[in-house]
Amino acid sequence: MTDTNIFENKTVAYYTLGCKLNFAETSTIGRELAALGIRKARHGEQADFCIINTCSVTELADKKCRQMIRRINKLNANAFTIITGCYAQLKPEEVAKIEGVDLVLGAEQKQDIAKYVNEMASRNKTPETRIITSPIRNVRAFAPSCSADDRTRHFLKIQDGCDYFCSYCTIPLARGRSRNGSIADIVKQAENVAINGGKEVVLTGVNIGDFGKSTGEKMIDLLVQLDKISGIERYRISSIEPDLISDEIISFVAESKRFMPHFHIPLQSGSDSLLRIMRRHYDTALFRSKIDRIKSLMPETFVGVDVIVGANGETDEFFDESKSFIESIPFSQLHVFTYSERPNTQAINIKPIVPPKIRHERSKILLELSDKKLREFYEANSGKSKDVLFEHARKGKYMYGFTDNYIKTEIPYQESLCNSIRRVKPTGWNTDKTALTVELND
Repeated sequence: MTDTNIFENKTVAYYTLGCKLNFAETSTIGRELAALGIRKARHGEQADFCIINTCSVTELADKKCRQMIRRINKLNANAFTIITGCYAQLKPEEVAKIEGVDLVLGAEQKQDIAKYVNEMASRNKTPETRIITSPIRNVRAFAPSCSADDRTRHFLKIQDGCDYFCSYCTIPLARGRSRNGSIADIVKQAENVAINGGKEVVLTGVNIGDFGKSTGEKMIDLLVQLDKISGIERYRISSIEPDLISDEIISFVAESKRFMPHFHIPLQSGSDSLLRIMRRHYDTALFRSKIDRIKSLMPETFVGVDVIVGANGETDEFFDESKSFIESIPFSQLHVFTYSERPNTQAINIKPIVPPKIRHERSKILLELSDKKLREFYEANSGKSKDVLFEHARKGKYMYGFTDNYIKTEIPYQESLCNSIRRVKPTGWNTDKTALTVELND
């Protein structure tokens, strides 16, 4: 049995970069260390342990990770610092060279972090950095995770890894092959969310539409079982590949009272020629058919679309094709990513290379288009009464919440509204036009 006395009065600070999946995993790590008796460090308090969960989706993400590690080490000079996440898996030697890092853990070791903390607690801090990783091809275990820092919205990990190997992407090298939890285990986690008062669950993962590959189950069956859980008022499906959104899933969401009319779908490019270069698994015709079906069944659905600009191989013609296609589909908002060269990807060798200046010009064009479409979507819904789940917030002048179709709303702070769903009527834009102001219907 672990001797938890060694953790008496010990504190830990958590820092997370990147996707919602990382946040869910950090939250799970936090619960594991809390079970050992280690409490979360208060703001401004020196921590005994620092856990930094990193991202490596772009070179900018790597840079942010390095900056955060150095900053945290200065603030907690005597802490044991553990670095994990995608950056740690992809570039462990680079991470280990950063001053103050004590331990670098790979993707497989992340789930056993409590064991390593236990080992570190029994020894003195040394200048030597340990690196413990496994070849990503050997990573097969699925580590259940669910964020619980905000009782209003929980991010529930249902899947990890990816088998797609798109030409520009390092995620399969950082996360491993596609794998998932069982329906029974995931349903049990969602039931615990309900018991603890959570009202909304976001299903998250790396390629969640691939759910079932390692358990022989189907995503639609998972959705059906989750829909039966009493207490969860809302589910949202995070980013899902267009070729994996079955008509069955679309129809189910349209009929469900708990699954929200909200889809986030990666397009990456509206040029079929560039999609082939990217090694994507669909063409624009399939993408359009999915959007059209969603909108035909749920006209007010929020549709977020991921797009990469400036990828190697994106000629002026391909970008113009992409822009024209994007303008022609009924999306609500674009998530625009400027291409970043990643080591060990096929895209490194693809020509032509788009100059950084052109990448940023193209990004600006699509961001302006996104802003226009988002304003139009909000204004189309501005006169309609909607149910809003109001979020927990620090006491202040305003609080915020989202409609079923993901419109952000603002209302003067009322503590009684926290974590409750209320019928509201929009009254206009807030001062900086980031949300619709609302008033209660009752």
